Amino acid sequence: MAAAPAAAGAGASRGRQSAATAAAWGGWGGRPRPDNILLQLRQGQLTGRGLVRAVQFTETFLTERDKLSKWSGIPQLLLKLYATSHLHSDFIECQNILKEISPLLSMEAMAFVTEDRKLTQEATYPNTYVFDLFGGVDLLVEILMRPTISIRGQKLKMSDEMSKDCLSILYNTCVCTEGVTKRLAEKNDFVIFLFTLMTSKKTFLQTATLIEDILGVKKEMIRLDEVPNLSSLVSNFDQQQLANFCRILAVTISEMDTGNDDKHTLLAKNAQQKKSLSLGPSAAEINQAALLSIPGFVERLCKLATRKVSESTGTASFLQELEEWYTWLDNALVIDALMRMASEESEHNQASTVFPPLGASEESAVPHTSARTQLPQSMKIMHEIMYKLEVLYVLCVLLMGRQRNQVHRMIAEFKLIPGLNNLFDKLIWRKHSASALVLHGHNQNCDCSPDITLKIQFLRLLQSFSDHHENKYLLLNNQELNELSAISLKANIPEVEAVLNTDRSLVCDGKRGLLTRLLQVMKKEPAESSFRFWQARAVESFLRGTTSYADQMFLLKRGLLEHILYCIVDSECKSRDVLQSYFDLLGELMKFNVDAFKRFNKYINTDAKFQVFLKQINSSLVDSNMLVRCVTLSLDRFENQVDMKVAEVLSECRLLAYISQVPTQMSFLFRLINIIHVQTLTQENVSCLNTSLVILMLARRKERLPLYLRLLQRMEHSKKYPGFLLNNFHNLLRFWQQHYLHKDKDSTCLENSSCISFSYWKETVSILLNPDRQSPSALVSYIEEPYMDIDRDFTEE
Repeated sequence: MAAAPAAAGAGASRGRQSAATAAAWGGWGGRPRPDNILLQLRQGQLTGRGLVRAVQFTETFLTERDKLSKWSGIPQLLLKLYATSHLHSDFIECQNILKEISPLLSMEAMAFVTEDRKLTQEATYPNTYVFDLFGGVDLLVEILMRPTISIRGQKLKMSDEMSKDCLSILYNTCVCTEGVTKRLAEKNDFVIFLFTLMTSKKTFLQTATLIEDILGVKKEMIRLDEVPNLSSLVSNFDQQQLANFCRILAVTISEMDTGNDDKHTLLAKNAQQKKSLSLGPSAAEINQAALLSIPGFVERLCKLATRKVSESTGTASFLQELEEWYTWLDNALVIDALMRMASEESEHNQASTVFPPLGASEESAVPHTSARTQLPQSMKIMHEIMYKLEVLYVLCVLLMGRQRNQVHRMIAEFKLIPGLNNLFDKLIWRKHSASALVLHGHNQNCDCSPDITLKIQFLRLLQSFSDHHENKYLLLNNQELNELSAISLKANIPEVEAVLNTDRSLVCDGKRGLLTRLLQVMKKEPAESSFRFWQARAVESFLRGTTSYADQMFLLKRGLLEHILYCIVDSECKSRDVLQSYFDLLGELMKFNVDAFKRFNKYINTDAKFQVFLKQINSSLVDSNMLVRCVTLSLDRFENQVDMKVAEVLSECRLLAYISQVPTQMSFLFRLINIIHVQTLTQENVSCLNTSLVILMLARRKERLPLYLRLLQRMEHSKKYPGFLLNNFHNLLRFWQQHYLHKDKDSTCLENSSCISFSYWKETVSILLNPDRQSPSALVSYIEEPYMDIDRDFTEE
C-alpha cells in the first residue's frame, strides 16, 4: 500500500528529486558527471541510503543523461515501470514496458554466454548493469511478489506472461552482472516465493532455472519444508517437470561443501559431526526426509529413470520445451547443438520422425521435410539422457542418506535395477554417433558432456546401491543367481543367505544382468578412459563386506582378474585414481581365495611381469595398501590351513612368497606409518593406518609383536631420526581410538573385511598404547626418553 503514493507522487516529491539530481550533476549549472552518478548509485545499493533507484531522478534529467552515456533508455523505462506497477494497477501497461526492456537485456545476455562476449565487454555500461544499478532488480522482485499482498481480503493476480517476462529479465541480469544472483539469494522470502511460481506450466522452466542459479550461490541451504504445499506442488508436476525439478533438488539434498581441503580431514569431519549432533539434522537431511514423505515421489523417479525413449514426452510438447529453452540462456547452446544435430541427421535419414508445428496435435499434422520440423531419434535420446542424469543423481544422494534402507526398499520394489538393465545397451552405454551432442567449448570425451555424465552417474548409483547391502544381488538375473548357488554347492559351502532371500521377481531379466553387462563394457574400455575408475568402484562395491567365495568365483569366471592384471601390468596404467580402484578391486577379488591366487600366478608368470607389478604397488602405497592388506590376511589364513591345493599355491605363488618375508612386511609397515599423520588423515588414506594395524595384529597372533616393534626402532635409527616414526604411530593410534570406538559402521566394516573381531582390533591398539615402559608390546618401550613426544594435542577446535 505504501508504494502507490510514491509512484503517483512524482510531482510532489520534485524538490527531493531535484536535490538528488543536483548532487548527480555536481551542483547547479554544472555538467553531468557519469562516473559520479554511477558511483553514488552503487554506493546506495551497498548501504541502502542515498541514490538507489531511477525514481529518484526526473525523466528530463535521465533523458539528457542518456544522450551522453547511451543507457538505451533503460532508466526512463524503469521510471515508467515504477509508476505503472503499483498495487492498484491492472499491470497491462506494466507488461508493455517489460516487453520493451526484455530484448535490451536478452540480446546482451545471449552474447555474454557465446563467443560474442567481447561485444558486451566493449560497451561502457552494459544494459544489464544499468538495469540493476537503477534499481531494476529490486523493482522486479517487488512486482513478482505483489500477488502475495492482500487488499481487502483479496490477493492481486498477475498473468503468467508477465511473470515470465520478469523472470527472464532477472535471469539475464544474473547472467551478465556480478553479484545480482548473490543478492537475490539473500532474500529468503523471495526464494521461497519462487517455488510457488512453478505451479504454472507456463512459468515453470524459467522459475526452475532461476531458482537453480540462486541456490547455487546461496550460503545457507534452503529448507524444503518451508515451501508452501510442497507435497501438492511436487505431486502435480508432470514427469517432464519432475525431471527438471531434480536439478533444483540436487542442490537442496546434498551436504554443502565448504571448499576447504582441511575440512576433508577426519579430524575436521569428527569435529563437524560432534557439532552436528548438538545442532540436530542438517538442512540437507531435513530436505531428504521432506521429499521421501511425498507420496509416490521415489516411484515416479524410478519410472523416469527407467523410461524408454519411445515412452518419453510427445514431440509437440518436447519442441515446445526446446523453444522455451532456446530463449532461456542456460540451455541456449544446448539447443543450438540439438538443432544443428537435427539438421545434420535429417540430411542422411529420410525416415526421420515428422512432428507437427507448435500448438497442433500430432495426429492432425501435415508432414513436411524441413530440417527444423524433423525430430531425429538421436535428439530424443539426448533429451532423455539430460533428464535421466539429474534423476539418477537425486536417487544416488537419497541412497547415501539417513533413510538409506527405506530408499533401498522402494528402489527394489519399483524395479529400478531391472529397468536400468533394459536401457543399458540402447541408452546408458550406447555407442557415440558422429552427431552426438557436446556442449559448447567441449568435446565428446569431456566429462561435462551429457553422455559421459550419465554414464558416471549411473556407475555412482550402482556403487551406492551395492555397497554393503544384500539388495546387490538384484544386479543379477535368475540364471546368474542359480550360478551362485551352484558355485556354493560345488565348493561344499553354505549358500549366501542374502542370495536365498532375494526376491526373484525384482531381479534383472534378459540374458544378462546389470553386473555382467558392466563387466563386458569394462573389459572393452580404452586404456585412457576416465570410466575405468568408476567401473572398478562399482564392481568392487559388489564384493565389499563379508567375503563371499561364490561372488568372487562368479567374477573370476568372467575373466575379471586377468583384465585387472592386464591394465596394471601390460598397459602400465599411469592414472593414480584408476590404479587405486583396480588395486582395491583386485584385493577384494583375491582375498582368501586360493583359485584367485592360482590365476594370478598363471598370469604373472615371469619375473619381469612380477617386477612391473611390484613397481606399481610400491609407487604409491596410499593407492595399493588395500591389496597389501588383503594379501597379508590371505597369507595368514592359508598358512593355517591343511590342504594340498593351498600348499601348492603357497609354494608357487610369487606374490605370497614376497609378502611372507619379514623384511618385506617391515618395509611396508615403516612406509605406511610414515606417509600419514593425524592432521592429514582423510577417508582416502586412513586405510594405511588400518593396514599397518593388520600387519601388527597378525604378528601379535604369532607372538612376534615385540620383534616387529624392535625392528621399527632399528629402522628409525638407521634413518638418523630416532623416535619420529613411533611417536607418530602413537598419535595415530590415539586418534584411531577416538575415531573408531564411536562409529559403529566403520568398526563393522573393519571386522567384516578382515575377518578379525573388532575386540581384537581394540585390544591390540590398547596394548600398543600401554604407558608401561616395561611392557615388551608397548610403543613407549621403544621410544628413548629424550625423543618422547606422545602427548601432543591433535584435537581440532
